[in-house]
Amino acid sequence: MTTKLPERTKPTLASVARQAGVSAPTVSKVVNGRDDVAPETRARILAVLEQAGYQSPLQRRAATENGTVVEVVIDVLDSAYTIEVLNGILQSAAAADVEILVSVTGQSVPGRRSPERRAQRMMEEGRTGMIVVTSAFSEAQLHAFRRRQIPVVVIDPLNPPSADVVSVGATNWAGGKAATEHLLGLGHRRIAYIGGIEGSECNQARLHGYMAALMAQGIKVDPQYIVSGGRFRTESGVNGFRELLKLDHLPTAIFAGSDTIALGVLSEARRHGIRIPEDISLIGFDGTSQGEQSVPSLSSVAQPLEEMGRAALRSLLRQARGEVLDSHRVELATQVVVRESTAPLAG
Repeated sequence: MTTKLPERTKPTLASVARQAGVSAPTVSKVVNGRDDVAPETRARILAVLEQAGYQSPLQRRAATENGTVVEVVIDVLDSAYTIEVLNGILQSAAAADVEILVSVTGQSVPGRRSPERRAQRMMEEGRTGMIVVTSAFSEAQLHAFRRRQIPVVVIDPLNPPSADVVSVGATNWAGGKAATEHLLGLGHRRIAYIGGIEGSECNQARLHGYMAALMAQGIKVDPQYIVSGGRFRTESGVNGFRELLKLDHLPTAIFAGSDTIALGVLSEARRHGIRIPEDISLIGFDGTSQGEQSVPSLSSVAQPLEEMGRAALRSLLRQARGEVLDSHRVELATQVVVRESTAPLAG
């Protein structure tokens, strides 16, 4: 005789309310995405809902109607870096029959909504997960997504993610070291570094790679040749080069932390009548089409930007299927591409 196991009882609003110590109407507000509930109360109700495996009618209908939908959050859409990463995501999405929604925040955090409201909205609209490109993602945001089991993948995050967050990037330290070694191989010894956001993970790795290459050659790292603190934008290159112009001894070569920074250096050098590479050699980081098309064309550490986008989407979809990932960090190789902006030290 076969014993039939009891089916799991479907949770009701009343049972959730009893467990959370609140009223059923309060639970209903949280389930339907209303924001007139205190954050502490909302968090307690969401924890009970998650434990009970409750899915609201909105969530069930959205998941059925929308299929696989992934939101991609970017800061700005006017950089070659972002466009090439996005191209990789879109190519991979088309092959996998995944819909991509792009959110342009225009700031360093993904959206103005509270973490709880943003995560709840994604659940209600049936989004599969989120890819965050070169933005900061706070622990509160990650916690809100994690509690609802919404997959998140970050690409070149500005702040180091926690160990359980999947991140995708390139070999920034090795790339920074290789860029500096290229300049050292051309005979340069006074080499400056102009970076982006000082505390960002990729900027720190590139800077440390630069420092390691100098120290390996017995060259003392001179703080006056290190300029960081701006963003990975052309104005950082312009302002950084202006700072270097104040020194008694100009560097003979510059390693810029991104191609866009390098292009800012190039324009400012031209304005001051300083020739690249005859007077100062210049190498960037990213390997974007912008650098390839500049005059002179830009030597750069090329990142596999489109592959980074594809890898991010693959990792997110694997999480959504409940697969266990081999590693929470995907790091793709970089390579130095030599063009016209670097040359042997004159004289």
